[in-house]
Amino acid sequence: MRGRFITMEGGEGAGKSTMMERVADWLGQSGYRVVQTREPGGTVLAEKLRDILLDRNNLSISGKAELLLMFAARAQHLDEVIRPALERGDWVLCDRFTDATWAYQGGGRGLPGEDIAVLETLVHGDLQPDLTLLLDLPVEQGLKRASRRSAADRFEMEPHGFFEQVRQAYLDRAAAAPERFVVIDAAPAVEEVWSRIRSALQERLGA
Repeated sequence: MRGRFITMEGGEGAGKSTMMERVADWLGQSGYRVVQTREPGGTVLAEKLRDILLDRNNLSISGKAELLLMFAARAQHLDEVIRPALERGDWVLCDRFTDATWAYQGGGRGLPGEDIAVLETLVHGDLQPDLTLLLDLPVEQGLKRASRRSAADRFEMEPHGFFEQVRQAYLDRAAAAPERFVVIDAAPAVEEVWSRIRSALQERLGA
């Protein structure tokens, strides 16, 4: 029986890493086999591409090159990790997936949607997450949280307006696919956010 594919999306400082751990632990304790992974990344090749994409010294990467690198990493990730896990019946929990490309490269960079759509079809066809949890909070609050973690990576060095466009693109994606997305207000305390995520997992997937 095919496993379930859950993705967690959100802008900078939304708390995805914290909630990913909560979800993975809770599903594991509930008896599910969970594969926890991330994008870009999840394989040896994809992690190397992640390093290139996040390196703040690589400011000359063009938007189109960035888009292709994202999908190259995703293609390897799907073939090596995600599809095999789903076929085994495991539940895959992924920190970002193609919705992030629509948000960052589409919304933030302004790349044409038709280009993203072509690559999406080429790389993963009709495979879509069973559930996407979008952690949403105001950009200024998210950037303030992110600044406390570590030195800014290449994306985090973008201007405020870039992240406003990313956030709006995410919200537009969620509005267009309410059967797949659950938007979670990420501004409250951790326990409240986790309570809302747990309810979404129970209601949408029967977890």
